[in-house]
Formats: sequence, C-alpha cells, structure tokens
Amino acid sequence: MKVVARKCVDEFIRTHPDGKSSIESWYYEALNSSWKTSMDIKQRYASASFLAKNYVVFNIKGNSYRLVTKIAYKSGLVYIKWLGTHAEYDKKEFP
Repeated sequence: MKVVARKCVDEFIRTHPDGKSSIESWYYEALNSSWKTSMDIKQRYASASFLAKNYVVFNIKGNSYRLVTKIAYKSGLVYIKWLGTHAEYDKKEFP
C-alpha cells in the first residue's frame, strides 16, 4: 500500500512522543501490506473499525490514540485523514 500524508504522522510524533513506536509500526506495516478488502485489515487488526465510504479507524498504542484513514483498495492507497487521542476522536465526526 502507499500511505499518503506522512506529515500527519510526523506532527503526531512531535506532540505525542509516547506513541512514536506504535504509529511507526503501523505505518511500516501498512506500507508493506496489500489490502484488497476490509477482511484483509481485520485479519491483522481485529480492533479496527470500519465506517462508511471506506474509512477505517485503527487503535494506536493500546487504544490511547486513534488513526482515521480512508482506503482506496483498488489503487492501493491509504489516506491518513486524522490522528490524535481517543478523547479528541470522541469529539470528531466522520462518515
């Protein structure tokens, strides 16, 4: 997969250094994956949540943080839409 918006990950690491190893681990796993369907993701990330319009929410660092992505399975793209604390996520609205 190609992950779009690495800048978002870098900004997150600057403000939440305790989440660095977890988000980087997810990032490099995603780069080396070839997700064709949501089931491919669910096999590796059992706690991932699937929303409308191919949005997928990943729990990062034991659910301390949330990563919201939009996945274009056919083109192999993962767009990072948002990354932050679980509390911040609860105040957001996604499709």
